[in-house]
Amino acid sequence: MAEKTHAIKKKNIDDLWIRAAVVGGLWASIEIIIGSFLHNARVPMAGSMLAFAGTILLIGFYQLWPQKGLIIRAGFITAIMKSVSPSAFIIGPMTGIMLEAVLLELMILLFGNNLFGLIIAGIASVSSALMHKLINILIFYGFDLIQIYVNIVNFGLKQFGVKEAQPVEILLALMLFYAFFGALAGMLGFYIGNKSIRLRKEREKVEIDTYDFAKKDFFIIRTDNRSYVGLLILHILAIPTGLYLINAFDNYTGFIFIGIYILIFGYYYRSSMRKMRKPVFWMQLLIIILLSAFFWEMNGESDFWLSANGVIIGLEMVVRAIFVVTAFTAISVELHNEKVRSFLHRIGFGQFYQAVGMAFGALPVMISLLPKSREIISHPLQSLLKPLVMSDQWLELFKKG
Repeated sequence: MAEKTHAIKKKNIDDLWIRAAVVGGLWASIEIIIGSFLHNARVPMAGSMLAFAGTILLIGFYQLWPQKGLIIRAGFITAIMKSVSPSAFIIGPMTGIMLEAVLLELMILLFGNNLFGLIIAGIASVSSALMHKLINILIFYGFDLIQIYVNIVNFGLKQFGVKEAQPVEILLALMLFYAFFGALAGMLGFYIGNKSIRLRKEREKVEIDTYDFAKKDFFIIRTDNRSYVGLLILHILAIPTGLYLINAFDNYTGFIFIGIYILIFGYYYRSSMRKMRKPVFWMQLLIIILLSAFFWEMNGESDFWLSANGVIIGLEMVVRAIFVVTAFTAISVELHNEKVRSFLHRIGFGQFYQAVGMAFGALPVMISLLPKSREIISHPLQSLLKPLVMSDQWLELFKKG
């Protein structure tokens, strides 16, 4: 298949970007290893667990290399590397990673690189998983699903003879839960970061095999890609337009717009709609309809409810979710447009792209040298120490590359 690549002139890349490439590559490796294990095992709260592990790793790296801007740069690199996920729907995980990195660095800048500051940073970073989840729910399904969740929690409390909780009380309990594990992540990151400094003298025990450092141009343009800047703009505008029509006008107007959009662009991007070809995706939507039917109306007179209005609300949430998935998938495809990439490179993203290329080139070796998923789950601190101890070796290789 004929391919052409977007030419990028070689420029000297500064030390901070090289270090960010090391951190971003190792962070992405951990995300891939643990993420694939949690995904295959269908473990609940997988995103929160990844945020917990990522926070420990980033705080640990910051003890080795306490440079301003390191974590944010590493976050952007890891987010881009997440785009190699088999799913075409990558916007959610990418924004989650970037939010985690931005909050973590911001809190360290505000409160300092000390134990107290890192605890605050850990709380903000791990809690970003909760914030991201809530935002995703609101975008995909609206406030209706939030109300169903509240009703489910109150149904469970009722079985134990506990009075109903208000939405604010449930949110506060969740925030305290995430704050506890965020504080724990901050302390553990501080611990393994300082321990890795002491273990640097033993780094010769961990060898990196000599390999051909791959010079990867991440931006490969395939001639069979049909992408247009105009379509990118259209999809970006379609999401708020569709959601506004649903909320501001009668449902018929909004759902006619959404239905036409799904039919046209669902077919146009059919080869990229991998998420919709998975049975798990449709099972989740069916569960939402069932939960809505049973928990939308709670009159307190019986332990069993079946609401026709709940079924309708559930179907509306499903259509809304399909619309958002279609739109974000379309945006993901159009972001590969050559003109978009060329523009971003012209406005000063050259060093960023070089760092991404370095991280992509080293990714297979990084994954092969890290502990396996079960070992990371069973011995998390020991497993997260290894990439920190190897960091100087990776830095030397990246500088030579």
